Amino acid sequence: MARDVWVLDDDSSIRWVLERAFTGAGWTPVMFADPHAFLDALKNAESAPDLVLTDVRMPGIDGMEILKELRSTWAQLPVVVMTAHSDLASAVNAFKGGAFEYLPKPFDLDDVIAVAQRAVKSRTQDAPSNKVQPSQTGIIGESPAMQEVFRAIGRLSRSSVTVLLTGATGTGKELVARALHQHSPRSDKPFVALNMAAIPSELIESELFGHEKGAFTGALQRRDGRFQQANGGTLFLDEIGDMPLAVQTRLLRALAEGQFYPVGSHQLATVDVRVIAATHIDLRKAIAEGHFREDLYHRLNVIHVRLPSLTERRSDIPALTEHFLQQASVDLQMPAKRLTKAALAALEQAEWPGNVRQLENLCRWITVMASGDWVDVDELPELTTSEPQTDDWQQGLYAYLRREIRADAQDIFTQVQDEVERLAIEVALQETGGHRQRAAEILGWGRNTLTRKIQRLTDKNVAK
Repeated sequence: MARDVWVLDDDSSIRWVLERAFTGAGWTPVMFADPHAFLDALKNAESAPDLVLTDVRMPGIDGMEILKELRSTWAQLPVVVMTAHSDLASAVNAFKGGAFEYLPKPFDLDDVIAVAQRAVKSRTQDAPSNKVQPSQTGIIGESPAMQEVFRAIGRLSRSSVTVLLTGATGTGKELVARALHQHSPRSDKPFVALNMAAIPSELIESELFGHEKGAFTGALQRRDGRFQQANGGTLFLDEIGDMPLAVQTRLLRALAEGQFYPVGSHQLATVDVRVIAATHIDLRKAIAEGHFREDLYHRLNVIHVRLPSLTERRSDIPALTEHFLQQASVDLQMPAKRLTKAALAALEQAEWPGNVRQLENLCRWITVMASGDWVDVDELPELTTSEPQTDDWQQGLYAYLRREIRADAQDIFTQVQDEVERLAIEVALQETGGHRQRAAEILGWGRNTLTRKIQRLTDKNVAK
């Protein structure tokens, strides 16, 4: 049975390609260019369509107003929001407004049809709109990799579920944790952060759970721990992989029961805290080596959000650079610097082992050290632009396989094959700006093959 889809977008080219795509997929599309005409048709309709796709920024009435109207008229109607202005605030507002999905333009038509098919199988819950300003989060990026992060934050905006953030050092895990808190039902409660790597291991227990006076040498007075300080709100545990095993056991109980004994106390403390944990290490490897509890890992890994490295989102470097230069100008009370096209191109080609934090520090260096208002490539500090040394990659692979076999690893070939495919797909998509057709041609596949492989690897990652 053909399903009805209403599409609202003031861009005629978008309407044209979507009409053809939906018709080819067996849907019955109805196209609207004007929001007022769309609302009139909605009011006069005897029954709702199966799905609505709406743009966000349109003359007169924007997509968020349309979404609000749809929620009040047809509360169970799935709505997919499209926008060329993809930022965190747009994603969060869309999901908080009740959107089923948020699609940044340009999008892959296969993805649109797949989203549409998923949408008609489920119905979204009504949720109040709670608009926030992008400046509240400090998270910048329009790259495909960051859009996935924005979607995750948006989907979690109505939840207090435990989240595990993973990613290399400097990718912005604390910023994302703060954004998750700011856009959650706990946003008016405390956000408390604790970095495991920054605290001596013998003090972590009392930092987390508090202590009574005299509980240990130096405990001159009673003190609440971070759990008590975050009561009702969010506790961010950074570098969770550095937590001692003994403390992991206590944390597991606190997460499971919401109760614990402060150090030196016989009185049970009860708290209501959402925990967001973060790490740059492979926790599954730490489990295998006996450094991390598997049951704690599963307790923390309810929702997993992976943050991309800066080299995975090179297209965001110009916007990030402009933001950091403006920020450095304000913080350091110095004139704002600007980079020439050649200088920006050099930054986009550079390697960034320190990720976004390294770029931010570079912008502060430029603000202090550069002589003129405009900074050219020859005024930049030395940047590493060469690719990693991989001339003899076969030898590296040989050494890795030998090490894994000696460690009694299982199913090695599948693991290596999956990792090679994942890396090849990531590099091809990065170098083509996310264009799947071109990426598939580079890899020697058809686009449908590429889509299937991406879905298979995604499903495997989710299942882990």
